[in-house]
Amino acid sequence: MKYLKIRSQLIGLVAVCLLLQMTTLLSAQEAKQQTHKAPLSKMELKTGDSIVFLGDSITHQCLYTQYVEDFFYTRYPKMRLKFHNAGVGGAKAWDALARFDRDVAAYHPKYVTVLLGMNDGRYQPFNDEIFLTYYEDMKELISKIEGIGATPILMTPTMFDARAARLGKRKRDPAAVELYNSVLAYYGTWLREVAAESGFGFVDMYSPLNNITITERQKNPQFTLIRDAIHPDPPGQVVMAVALLSDMNVQRQVSRITISKKANGEPAMAARGGKLSDLKYTDDGVTFTWLADSLPWVVPAEAKLGAELTKLGHRMSQESLSIHDLPPGRYELSIDGQVVGQYANTALARHVELQGNPKTPQYQQAMKVALLNQERNAGPVKDKRNSWRAFQSYARLKREVDAQGDQKDEKKVAQVAQLDKRLEDQDRVIQESEAAAKALEDKIYEVNQPVARKYVLKKVTAAKKK
Repeated sequence: MKYLKIRSQLIGLVAVCLLLQMTTLLSAQEAKQQTHKAPLSKMELKTGDSIVFLGDSITHQCLYTQYVEDFFYTRYPKMRLKFHNAGVGGAKAWDALARFDRDVAAYHPKYVTVLLGMNDGRYQPFNDEIFLTYYEDMKELISKIEGIGATPILMTPTMFDARAARLGKRKRDPAAVELYNSVLAYYGTWLREVAAESGFGFVDMYSPLNNITITERQKNPQFTLIRDAIHPDPPGQVVMAVALLSDMNVQRQVSRITISKKANGEPAMAARGGKLSDLKYTDDGVTFTWLADSLPWVVPAEAKLGAELTKLGHRMSQESLSIHDLPPGRYELSIDGQVVGQYANTALARHVELQGNPKTPQYQQAMKVALLNQERNAGPVKDKRNSWRAFQSYARLKREVDAQGDQKDEKKVAQVAQLDKRLEDQDRVIQESEAAAKALEDKIYEVNQPVARKYVLKKVTAAKKK
């Protein structure tokens, strides 16, 4: 009996120890879980905040960045942000480090989007040493972004279009053509892991381009968004802009207006995205005044295909109008005296979408914004970016010369000196470009302010037959 009692006590003690160990282990696991950061789900922005778009030639094109700017100019016309394109053709992660202080930190960004990797992989099959260089340089770059108090938004390298490369005139290594898109996928997957573990923003630029391309090639085998295999054309850059804004969960709808009659016949309304007033049901339709908070997001003509492929209007810029309790028939809608379309009463009861209608005054107003910003990016913004090409050549060559120690190549030393001389004028070019860009942006903020619009819906009378 004594033995059984001692044995029972020992079993109880072991059980208590095991329970304590399990509790300690669970506590440690919970504590570890609590240190995990949630990836950035959206950009929190206010007037005066700065966004820097850091990247290579795909950013230097000033296209996806331009379309993202267009979105903010039209969706948040009362909020003035600061945008800085920091893309340079041919750049790798190391090049971004070399110009970081003047080209990124100087703009005091709240967010820095990072689109690098296309050049870092060196257009060849996967190579461990090459990836390790990219890995180390990107880690340092991310650390520097955090060091200035900004949040990195890591973006996967975009698609390398192997079919476009095979159809092109440029001679390429067949193995590289076959495998390079997969290399970029690997780089992007690593970036996703970094963003998820560190609580950064993450944007998948790679998948939308690839997915749209394969879908469209089911209808047209020659289809491409990237004619030179590397740099997305304007429609492809719209796909990129939509990816960035979607993954950062921006406000997607411009407005929703619903009009109906109460049981007593009085008009009723529900509206989001603006202020509706002066609502009246007439004998043959409806009239009201609408002051929207924002404008639809539109893109220039050369990028229109990208808007269609991404369903940009419906997904990211919807202007919905629904009117109930109309007698059967067709109705003509005019806004500020401009006829914008005819709709059946049944279609109006479901809802019609106006964001892609080029006849509406608000669409035309938004297009003026887009064209002004196109002028801004094609002119002073790109001038500033071009000034950084010489710096990139200088930084690379100087790095090479410095690595030579005492046995320097005098020809290269002279080239460094020549490039350094050219850079004496860079600050002046930057300042002049920024002043010109700001002047155009001031015009944008004059054009982008919503105004009250008069909506008139009137029943169309059928023409009498003779």
